[in-house]
Amino acid sequence: MDPSISTLAPVNTPDTRNEQQRLPVTGIILAGGAGRRMGGADKGWLDWQGKPLIERAIAILHGDCTDIVISANRNMDRYAQWGHPVVSDLTADFQGPLMGLAAGMHAATQAWVASIPVDSPCLPQDIVRRMWQAKGGHDLVVVRSADHWHAVICLCRRALLPQLQRYLDGDGRQAQGWFQSLSLAGLTLPADLLRNCNHPEDMT
Repeated sequence: MDPSISTLAPVNTPDTRNEQQRLPVTGIILAGGAGRRMGGADKGWLDWQGKPLIERAIAILHGDCTDIVISANRNMDRYAQWGHPVVSDLTADFQGPLMGLAAGMHAATQAWVASIPVDSPCLPQDIVRRMWQAKGGHDLVVVRSADHWHAVICLCRRALLPQLQRYLDGDGRQAQGWFQSLSLAGLTLPADLLRNCNHPEDMT
């Protein structure tokens, strides 16, 4: 069963890269969390330096991805105003980012997908291209700091969706758990580029 998809007329997004330079990658923005540590806020619409976090996430993916999918579980029509497909989890109780990744992979049009959380505005603008260059012959690239994996900042083949779905169907929810048996490469970045906006004080 494929997730539901909605789109509306696009909000204008500056086109900063020629189509021929984009990679065969569908970018997935994970914006479907419950935002519990933010008082239940839909984090994509929180202000970051004068703009909503969703706008920053789109800007990060826009230059190098052929297309973008937004994974969200609230405010679907509002997200769709950015002009990208919006998908929701197959479950309605916020079971974690892997559910959003699977929903995005179902909707992806490209052979590869790259996912980022909506609440990581400090990621470098070329994060997708960096992961692409790091993949070598691997099926998956996962970003990490010196001492911590950031498992949902990743690039992987869309063909891994059945493996991810089996993990989810077996009640697997830990982001690092699903790729333990996969061929992967790690991309190490400074911790300050990987910060998440998990609490109100992180927004400053």
